[in-house]
Amino acid sequence: MRIIVTGGSGKAGRWTVQDLRDHGHDVLNVDVRHDGSDFGLCVLADLTDPGQAIELTAGADAIVHLAAIPAPGLRSPAETFRINALSTYNVFAAAELNRVGRVVWASSETVLGLPFDTPPLFAPIDESIEPRPETSYSLSKLVGETLAGQFNRRTGIPFVGLRISNIMEPPDYAQFPTWQDDPAIRRWNLWGYVDVRDVAQAVRLALTADVRGAEVCIVAADDTVMLRPSAELLAEVFPAVPLRGPVTGRQTLLSIDKARTLLGYVPEHRWQDELQAAR
Repeated sequence: MRIIVTGGSGKAGRWTVQDLRDHGHDVLNVDVRHDGSDFGLCVLADLTDPGQAIELTAGADAIVHLAAIPAPGLRSPAETFRINALSTYNVFAAAELNRVGRVVWASSETVLGLPFDTPPLFAPIDESIEPRPETSYSLSKLVGETLAGQFNRRTGIPFVGLRISNIMEPPDYAQFPTWQDDPAIRRWNLWGYVDVRDVAQAVRLALTADVRGAEVCIVAADDTVMLRPSAELLAEVFPAVPLRGPVTGRQTLLSIDKARTLLGYVPEHRWQDELQAAR
């Protein structure tokens, strides 16, 4: 396919672009920063400008929209919301105008209520939980989910939003042992994470999965950042949070069942294995 990846110079974007190219796709990276690739593989653009979004997605079979201010606290709250919401609208509108076949895009685990200063309603959390954005960043992602639903109803273009957990690259795993003595350090997202290579896998699978509507899927590793059993962690840190269904061992508390079923997603990377391989 001819695929436009927005934000392909970012943390998830670099691995996603490479993964898609490794699988034979023709990929153009559209970003505000050049990725150092050869001429014609990366174009600099400001996607808050609708004209640039329309021009650069013309002729695409699919769009992978990863471009965004990637976290709260990097810009002012209002600017974070403006850039993320407006660029997402422009990319989705460009997909409609250019009759793009599918849009896969990065929502965020933060729409689930992160950071969990207020305990979640239940665990493991799945897509049925009521969204609870706590920052302008997470609010911008929830707006994107609403936009995807509206554009899908109007155009029939399938949209797949990935509620991506805390992304880790291989060097990041060196810090995991330092968290083991204090479960409160990583309580903010129920001890979740996801390997950046598994994010790339989820994107690739979402491009061809049997999807007709506007879907959202949590994308996380199948374990947690901790060595202790997940049910034990939950009972200690969030004793009032009910468990909905069995939790065995170090199973993730950010349910990936929907991503498994809808996309065929199977995480391939665990932090303990990565640390062992690095020794």
